[in-house]
Amino acid sequence: MTVSGIDRLHSQLSRLEDMFPGYLTEIVEGSIVMNPVRPFHGKTILRVSANLEEQLPPDWALVSDVAFPFDDANEFCPDIAVIPAEAEAENRTAYPADLIEFVAEVVSPESVRRDYEIKPHWYASRGITHYVILDPLKGHAVMMWNPGPDGYQGRDTIPYGPDLTVGLPLGKLTIVTGRLPVDPKARPTG
Repeated sequence: MTVSGIDRLHSQLSRLEDMFPGYLTEIVEGSIVMNPVRPFHGKTILRVSANLEEQLPPDWALVSDVAFPFDDANEFCPDIAVIPAEAEAENRTAYPADLIEFVAEVVSPESVRRDYEIKPHWYASRGITHYVILDPLKGHAVMMWNPGPDGYQGRDTIPYGPDLTVGLPLGKLTIVTGRLPVDPKARPTG
């Protein structure tokens, strides 16, 4: 994609975000993708964000649904990302992906492939030490760690209930999963 092509895509993305409130908009594999935000999705983000913000050291900040370009064809807006507080204070619409220290995504029916297959590759390629998928459709969290060029080498799946502790260079963060919403049609994980 040419520079003018990516500029045109970003311009379309900005217009769509304004035209369709209540939709999360990202660029994935060169296509603009829009997903409606469902109550369980929003509630999960709010609960986990409030929980994590209390634990962050003062020089780190949490952002949600802010753009992080990874390349010309992929600009993700993570549900939860931890970046340096100094960068967050700039109040920008987009930040370099290399700033992300920790990232979490909440799965919706429309985002399963992106959250489980596409994003882990890109997050690992930038050296993001831990990626957590919060899945109200299955009632579990998936923690990925040990990033490499082919994705994350480690992966644990934990049913909602027990707390999930993530050991990061900035310190340990605990995600309380016991109060996270679960879709009534969720397939329990074994």
